Amino acid sequence: MSNETPSTTELIFKIASEDWEFEQIHRLNYRTFVDEIPQHAPNPEGRLVDRFHEENTYIICLQGRRLAGMLALRAKRPFSLDGKLPNLDAYLPKGRTPVEVRLLAVEPDVRKTVVFTQLFEHVVRHCLAEGYDIAIISGTTRQAKLYRHLGFIPIGPQVGTDQASYQPMYLTIEAFGHTLERSPALRSSFTDSTPPDHQVFNFLPGPVTPAPEVRAVFNGTAVSHRGQMFLTRIAEVRSALCRLTNAANVQVLLGSGSLANEVVAAQLSLLETTGLVLSNGEFGERLAANSRRAGLRFDWMRLSWGQLFDIAQVQCFAERLPRGSWIWFVHHETSTGVMNPLPELKALCSQLGLHLCCDCISSIGAMPVDLHGVYLATTASGKGLGSYPGLSMVFHDYQPRPAVDRLPGYLDLGHWAAHQSVPHTHSSNLVFALAEAVRRATPERMTQIAENAVWLRHELRTRGFALVAPESVASPAIVTLVLDEGMSAAELGEELEIRGYWLNYRSNYLMEKNWIQASLLGNPERASLEKLLHVLRTVCTRYSQQKRGSPDAAKR
Repeated sequence: MSNETPSTTELIFKIASEDWEFEQIHRLNYRTFVDEIPQHAPNPEGRLVDRFHEENTYIICLQGRRLAGMLALRAKRPFSLDGKLPNLDAYLPKGRTPVEVRLLAVEPDVRKTVVFTQLFEHVVRHCLAEGYDIAIISGTTRQAKLYRHLGFIPIGPQVGTDQASYQPMYLTIEAFGHTLERSPALRSSFTDSTPPDHQVFNFLPGPVTPAPEVRAVFNGTAVSHRGQMFLTRIAEVRSALCRLTNAANVQVLLGSGSLANEVVAAQLSLLETTGLVLSNGEFGERLAANSRRAGLRFDWMRLSWGQLFDIAQVQCFAERLPRGSWIWFVHHETSTGVMNPLPELKALCSQLGLHLCCDCISSIGAMPVDLHGVYLATTASGKGLGSYPGLSMVFHDYQPRPAVDRLPGYLDLGHWAAHQSVPHTHSSNLVFALAEAVRRATPERMTQIAENAVWLRHELRTRGFALVAPESVASPAIVTLVLDEGMSAAELGEELEIRGYWLNYRSNYLMEKNWIQASLLGNPERASLEKLLHVLRTVCTRYSQQKRGSPDAAKR
């Protein structure tokens, strides 16, 4: 036997699913709990089928077609430990969703390798993704030190026999988090890598998770931005973007959505007239900051976050502007999930002879957007369009001219237009991925996002969550939750992150208001939303109980 560390390329960690895998599970079970640990009586078959086999989920480690190690999970009560430790729940923190972890078995020749720690890592990931927040075990007393190191807490008396003695224990999500903080090696292993079989649920407003077809195109060979293949493709994607939005023209820039808005501000500086910025959230206020930096003269109709625009009030402000002035606003205010009234503002600007400018960074691609008659509009590749971040777009309904003596080239829309969006080095990988994403931005995809958002908002409200946006103006792509007093968005977000659910909470403006967001910009499946609801309810129930100061919370 060898204790050499097996090559990580030889190891596969997965949920058992094949007949030959289950057969090896029964035989490893026998060798471990009959031959090695005399917990069960011998039999001539040399195989031990666990009495809960049909209800177990087995996390296994394979070396080729050899079973090197395993762990079994079972969430159905009564647990095996219920029969060994009467009144088990009296020893456990209340308000938890438990799972029992059993049948840890590792082949002797790989016990001093990475097999156990990686088995444990995969088990924890699976438990977190399924919504369990406390693991129950009967840990062999021979490994008590190891279990304590991982954060397990002993409960009750030892169980079993003199030959096979076990200590009941539990591990909570908080204790596991503390273990990660104490162990840099385990923390980096757990947080910096995602095993192939572990699903991450991305509910971020960006970066979203691109479709497999978009990823495949992005991973292709890079080509010259001066070659005909690239020039043809970027022309095609510009035409497709215009068809998608009913816009007259668009330039594709190498940079984020913030760059696109700076380009709009630079264009407005050439008009040498006044304007009006409308804001009811973080990104509207950023437009005002863009305007100040560009030295624009403007009024600012600044509403509280989440407050709805009153078109009559907007008209009062707009009527003060001379013809040829501008109004700039955010279509989908990402910070709150409120949709602002693009059609009504278009009609108002048409009536008063004003130029309408629109930040559509979180709307184009995720929902129908009609830019006909809009002077300038912006979007980005890594939001509703579902591609990788790195490209932004400025739509325009006029022919901009280069302002060589007024604007830096990168901020000069006329400079980009004069070179058909290729005045400087471009990334062919980003452009080709964007082309595929735009092709996939179909009405069916937008309908699916909208229907899932309606369902999610209804389910959240039914469960008592407060949402920022009223239903009448709620975005089909962003849901912003207001947390109860005493519940921390940062702590909730971090716990969800460990479980594999990525929500938006790290932005300064969200942390200041203690809000957390779930985004559907990447068109997540309904099944993943159902899992998110389950985990949210589990975690928030526990927070509520801790807030009430239960004895169990104090004991923890």
